[in-house]
Amino acid sequence: MFIIVGIIVVFVAVFGGFALAGGKFGIIIKALPTELMMIFGAAIGAFLMSNSGGVMKGALGGVMHAIKGAKWKQQDYKDLLGLLFTLIKTIKSKGVVAVEAHIENPGESKIFQHFGGVAQDHHVQEFICDYLRMMTMNFEDPHQMEDAMDKDLERHHAEEHEAQHALQTMADGLPALGIVAAVLGIVKTMASINEPTEILGAMVGGALVGTFLGIFLAYTIVGPVASRL
Repeated sequence: MFIIVGIIVVFVAVFGGFALAGGKFGIIIKALPTELMMIFGAAIGAFLMSNSGGVMKGALGGVMHAIKGAKWKQQDYKDLLGLLFTLIKTIKSKGVVAVEAHIENPGESKIFQHFGGVAQDHHVQEFICDYLRMMTMNFEDPHQMEDAMDKDLERHHAEEHEAQHALQTMADGLPALGIVAAVLGIVKTMASINEPTEILGAMVGGALVGTFLGIFLAYTIVGPVASRL
């Protein structure tokens, strides 16, 4: 929600200020389709070349995730604590054998199903079951389990951040791609150097739209979404 509000504020501030300053949108509107095609098309092409299918899928899903906001709510954290407390209490009171059926088949476990919000996330469910299973096999050495858990979390965090890094890299490259589009516009202008001044001015203005778009997209759209993610 905040991303949508922020985008609206950006557009109103930038283009509203341009209009109040006496700017004319004709040149921008005329140049926008081709400049956007060059800049954003090149950015997407570079994105495809530099990332795997999983990262691309994660980035697309991440954009939607950033727009919708945080997945976990306060009640989910309470449910997680309740689930862990119930499982540990069962181990303490009835022994590790009592939880084996729950961790081997959490989909049919009454304990897991009682805290449905947490149980629906297969990553969380597998994480809890894996380390409870390790507790049943090596209950006398909690430090070994702690080390394994830390490494597992670090690996998971690194994988989750790949999509964010990919989007941030795209944002970092957009200003340069805007310059590429602007240079091509200047090349086109120089090829028409014998045209009247008003025509050359419009062509130069259209070329500068490329620089504007690259910076605008990088710092007000893609970059903030990557930071939010």
